[in-house]
Amino acid sequence: MKWKILKKARVIISLAFFSTIALVFLDLGSSTPEIASRFVLFFQFVPSLLKFLSISTLAASGFIAVIGLTLLFGRVYCSFLCPLGVLQDIIIFIRKKTGNIKFNTRRAHTKTRYGILITVVLIFFSGSIIGLTALDPYSNFGRMLTHLARPVVIETNNVLVFMLESINIYAVSPVGLKGIALFPLIFSIVILGVIVLMSLKDGRLYCNSICPVGTFLGFLSRFSLLKIRFKPSECIHCGACVRACKSHCMDMENQTIDFSRCVVCYNCLDKCPTSAVDYRWAFGKYEPSGLEDAGKRDFILQTGAFLLANRSSPLWAGSPIEIYKDSTVPVIQKAPVSPPGSLSLENFTNKCTACHLCVSACPTQVLQPSFLEYGLLGIMQPRMDYKASFCNYDCVVCSTVCPNGAIIKQDPEAKKLIQLGKAKFIEQNCVVYTHKTDCGACAEHCPTKAVRMVMNEDIEKPAPKIDESICVGCGACEFACPTKPHKSIYVESNPVHGVAQKPKEEKIKIKVDLKEDFPF
Repeated sequence: MKWKILKKARVIISLAFFSTIALVFLDLGSSTPEIASRFVLFFQFVPSLLKFLSISTLAASGFIAVIGLTLLFGRVYCSFLCPLGVLQDIIIFIRKKTGNIKFNTRRAHTKTRYGILITVVLIFFSGSIIGLTALDPYSNFGRMLTHLARPVVIETNNVLVFMLESINIYAVSPVGLKGIALFPLIFSIVILGVIVLMSLKDGRLYCNSICPVGTFLGFLSRFSLLKIRFKPSECIHCGACVRACKSHCMDMENQTIDFSRCVVCYNCLDKCPTSAVDYRWAFGKYEPSGLEDAGKRDFILQTGAFLLANRSSPLWAGSPIEIYKDSTVPVIQKAPVSPPGSLSLENFTNKCTACHLCVSACPTQVLQPSFLEYGLLGIMQPRMDYKASFCNYDCVVCSTVCPNGAIIKQDPEAKKLIQLGKAKFIEQNCVVYTHKTDCGACAEHCPTKAVRMVMNEDIEKPAPKIDESICVGCGACEFACPTKPHKSIYVESNPVHGVAQKPKEEKIKIKVDLKEDFPF
């Protein structure tokens, strides 16, 4: 009975983490305190690990804290800190409230879960992050919020704006939704469907058969100092603990618990009427659960060999992207443009897990999920989509929110000189040349004046001229260009981000004749 308070503590802490992370993704006004978002994201295992590998500071050591907690208490990350795990608990809770649901002892899917873990590790060490992108629980939860929940929140907000404005209340501002990325949307729906079905039928089956983080922490939890164990002398074999165990890891007949699958939810402690299930120091000889397959080592050694392919394979790198296919002069972009602060395409694709927090937080929505722009193994990683929008000259939001080091935090002034790419001009597509009409939209919107309108004597019209040395590749010119369906100016990516020169400041001197002109 003394341990029942642990379940209440778990519920409170898990809901606090879940709601805070959801708020970070769904906050339309960027009003979430930065200290709150940093705290909850600090404990997300995969983003923290990747950020630590990138910058190696204590601020990115959350994964070490999670490992420490696991070695002490067991897989508390899965029940307390993981938003996807809490989502499964919410689904299970709703199922219990709407109908009778009872769990029972089941065998461990050892070959499957360790096979997936080893495969993800082999992919990672062979130079790709696609395994983590697809299976990281935090990143999957973030994509669900960004592509499923956020559009609903935006449209609800806009309906509320319309209703309030009809009675002359203007306290809420409308928010635009710039397009829907089809592949991440479908992927998020599939993952959500799998999780819902598994949760309704088998509880935490996803955590114990698919999730690589759960499998890794489950392996560590075998050596934790505190473990849930049976007290045979007090057990009355009522089965209450087994029916409450959503991990199917309790074997009442043999009085054993497969602690590698236990997510430390404390449901069994709460339900046991005689306190025969105890949470105590795991001193002494380790007692195997009897549910693990002894042949797992042979299987692990045989998995993932095909993933050690040559890095030069077309699966590992993006191929040139042809856009505006019907234009007079087709535009061929050699590579996508990665966000400011990502340093280079290689650094970004090696560290980004496609959690889409930057996509959700970007105020102009220029960051959009990729499809095959980074190659097959970079699928869903964000890119700068200048057809959708442009990058604000002094905005550093994406570098502030990125939890895994794929986008390094930038000072606003330093960010203004990061050269993501260089603007390129296609004369044959420009209306100034093709229709002999005045335009200048590209020059008007360029924040550094890298694009200027200069008189062209041949056509007797001002025409765009680009100074690449001060161009930062923000995409304002490309987004503003009115030629459709084929742009006449676009940004060519810098595979390694450069440093642009500072724009020259021109002082305009106006002489005022106080005798002749009115000085105001």
